[in-house]
Amino acid sequence: MALLDGGELKPAKPLPEHVVEARNAVAADFGVDEGWLNAGPGDLLRWGLPEGFVERLTRRDFGAALTVHLASRLDQIHFKLYALVDQGVGRHEEDLRALAPTPDELRAAARWTVTQDPSEGFRQELHGALRYLGVEDVDLGD
Repeated sequence: MALLDGGELKPAKPLPEHVVEARNAVAADFGVDEGWLNAGPGDLLRWGLPEGFVERLTRRDFGAALTVHLASRLDQIHFKLYALVDQGVGRHEEDLRALAPTPDELRAAARWTVTQDPSEGFRQELHGALRYLGVEDVDLGD
């Protein structure tokens, strides 16, 4: 989670208290873990979001008290591919497959993920994940 302030995204660490209270109420109401909304993804701000991220945000207003900006489908593909490579198969793979990315979207996402982790180990895992997802021909500049 990040905060949008004057068109600029800023880390939401720690989460503002009113957000924590709302998150916990939603978790209790729906029987989900309180960690369903957390500031962890805000760490991506350190190395840069996919180009055009802010322009692709979708705004949703919930009365006068809450405005939420949602990441686009394309950006979610980027984030889910990164998480899949970083954390392995599981819910991130399920989420990524549900987004039904095209090979070109996966290639674009792959090029972004190496800006988050340029290590050789990550690149090897990324190539393996892409093959697993049916995409063979990705130029990562390696």
